[in-house]
Amino acid sequence: MPPTAPRPRTSGIRSPFVQLLLLFVAVTGALLAGAAPASAHAALTGSDPGQGSVVQQAPDKVTLHFTEKVAMSDDSVRVLDPKGKRVDKGKIKDVSRGKSASYEKQLVAGLPDGTFTVAWKAVSTDSHPVSGAFSFSIGAPSDTTVQLSGQEAGGGAVGVLYGIARYVSYAAFTLMAGGAAFVLICWPKGATARPLQRLVAYGWVALTAATLALLLLRGPYTDSGKLSDVLDLGQISEVLQTKTGAALVSRLLLLAAAALFIAVLFGAYAKREDAGEKRDLTFGLAIGGTVVAAGIASTWALAEHASSGIQTGIAMPVDVLHLLAVATWLGGLTALLVALFKVPSLEASAARRFSSLAFWSVVVLAGTGLYQSWRQVGSWSALTGTSYGQLLIVKIGLVAVLLGVGWISRRWTAGLADPSALAAESGAKAAEGSRAKVVDGPGAKVVEQRAKVGVAAGKTPKNPKRAAQLARQQAAVAAAREKRLRDADPGRAGLRRSVLAEAGVAVVLLAVTTVLTSTEPGRTVEQSEQSAPAAAANQPLDLTLPFDTKGEDGKGNLRIDMTPGRTGANELHVWATRPNGKPFDLPEVTVAFTLESKDIGPLPVTPDRIVTGHWSSTGVQIPMGGEWELAVTVRTSDIDQVTVRKNVKIG
Repeated sequence: MPPTAPRPRTSGIRSPFVQLLLLFVAVTGALLAGAAPASAHAALTGSDPGQGSVVQQAPDKVTLHFTEKVAMSDDSVRVLDPKGKRVDKGKIKDVSRGKSASYEKQLVAGLPDGTFTVAWKAVSTDSHPVSGAFSFSIGAPSDTTVQLSGQEAGGGAVGVLYGIARYVSYAAFTLMAGGAAFVLICWPKGATARPLQRLVAYGWVALTAATLALLLLRGPYTDSGKLSDVLDLGQISEVLQTKTGAALVSRLLLLAAAALFIAVLFGAYAKREDAGEKRDLTFGLAIGGTVVAAGIASTWALAEHASSGIQTGIAMPVDVLHLLAVATWLGGLTALLVALFKVPSLEASAARRFSSLAFWSVVVLAGTGLYQSWRQVGSWSALTGTSYGQLLIVKIGLVAVLLGVGWISRRWTAGLADPSALAAESGAKAAEGSRAKVVDGPGAKVVEQRAKVGVAAGKTPKNPKRAAQLARQQAAVAAAREKRLRDADPGRAGLRRSVLAEAGVAVVLLAVTTVLTSTEPGRTVEQSEQSAPAAAANQPLDLTLPFDTKGEDGKGNLRIDMTPGRTGANELHVWATRPNGKPFDLPEVTVAFTLESKDIGPLPVTPDRIVTGHWSSTGVQIPMGGEWELAVTVRTSDIDQVTVRKNVKIG
């Protein structure tokens, strides 16, 4: 019995595709793990009553002011009294005028004195969630038992899954649209190649699955943050009524049209042999494919950064062109990589046509990218001083690296040999067919396979085991012949290496782009900082004051720390030490704040004793900014006490 051809044993981790997959997982994990919950395009610029303010009469409503229009449900604003009971009522009312974006919520009548907490959440025009909380007081600040969830909008496990689904949707669209463009424009014969068919089909499946995941996760992502609400029909219904929900549903409908396009491309088009009919079908597929791809790309443009801010009428078409250029370049690059590794009959002319297509894609990408950068950044300070600008610099650097590697690929493409010439050159060896050597890795066995007379004559052995054995031998012979054909051209080998390097950089580039689209643009960061109260830039209060009660053992030092050191709620810590640095266990410590210019105060604070020499108090309310007098009273015995004062700038 002839020897059975052993199966090649290739190390999975050495496979280029496995390496790219590992790179994708590593980059995505690093970016998503290191990223905070998605920053939103909208930002709260003020409120009425203001954050940390003290009003003498109970207001009948709370008004929030944003940098731009936001989407809010009736439950988006909650006002809680000092005991944590809700005191808001009715529906959210849009009271925006001109360029301002303001929303108000009515309050119940007869509110008592004390500190009230306002918790709010909203969805910005570019679909990203934002949330926050602040407090105000009626009459005078008071203790409050309100405990708000630490979960920020867009954070937690839901935020991570949503970010992964967004990355997969971008990558899948790139593979589907770019792979189809490569076949239709650069290599029509590639429509019969199974590896390219699988690449485009997998892209369609991944994009469809990711879109469904985004639709289900959207509700928890912008609202509750709980995975258990993914199948909540009420939330899904609310999502379908939003701009993002409409965009995702439209994407699913367009994907149905894309499935028809793919079926025709790899079905009727691949089998068509008449040149005239194939030319007409090529024209029809090109028009239809462009319309479907542009429609899918517009679902991002309509729901993200391009749909908000300045010049939206120009920004959205430009964003569609940008996405199509990225897909044509990087998706076509992936298709070329698959063809170089998996298809032995890739024509040199196909690689050269893609080289030209990639060049014009980069031209469009550069032009649209420059416009988007100007629109979203706006200034050199925002380019270097905001997260969006810094990510944009990283993206520009990665594109530059891709261009450099692409230049190397173009050099290899110029010297790429045609596979038909290589086949003719090795025709004698291929015609023998009766002898082939299959090498099973380093130090593996070399097995000679000889074609049997019966097989050569087209006869199939009656023994099923024998037939299966000969089929495996023939497959091994064919695989060895294809590998020799692929490896016979040094230009092809060099092009494979350079294109693989490009694909690796492209994986990182797509990950950075995904994070970039969920980061607040630099222009709006600067706008919100300019319109936000100056108190936001204040530093925590940290000072040391000596004291002397003039009694026995009456000297020491006080260290006062208050964070964040601005209007609103603060956390106060007081440490007392003796002259030798050891903790001083004082019988009593009290603190008071007075703003004489506004005739406010003194506002007393009695911190709780934590350990020897350490007192603390949370929720210390500073109603407004100004030059405050800080007075700390310490008692060292039943009759010895002193008050030390210090003027401090707060807010």
